[in-house]
Amino acid sequence: MKFAVVFAAVLAVAVAAPVEEKDAHIVQYQNDNQGIDGYNFQYGTSNGIQRTEQAQLKRFADDINALVIRGSYSYVGADGQTYTVNYIADENGFQPEAAHIPRA
Repeated sequence: MKFAVVFAAVLAVAVAAPVEEKDAHIVQYQNDNQGIDGYNFQYGTSNGIQRTEQAQLKRFADDINALVIRGSYSYVGADGQTYTVNYIADENGFQPEAAHIPRA
């Protein structure tokens, strides 16, 4: 009985231990490429990184087309806090927003 309790405690500590960056691997991945009209994808890694992105073709004029991209990514900082950045990239450039990024 004592062995089972000790084993369960050691297993819980091992599972809860942070993953080394060099040992991180992809644990979730989805991708949908819609050709020239756009795409979307998302993935997550074992060290807490998450990313999602989607793009749509936008017509600005008869002969001017561009992708408008929206997405977000998050990661766990050295302080143990999760940081998330939401962004859009369009005719106005790359526009990130996050609680930890100062606003102009």
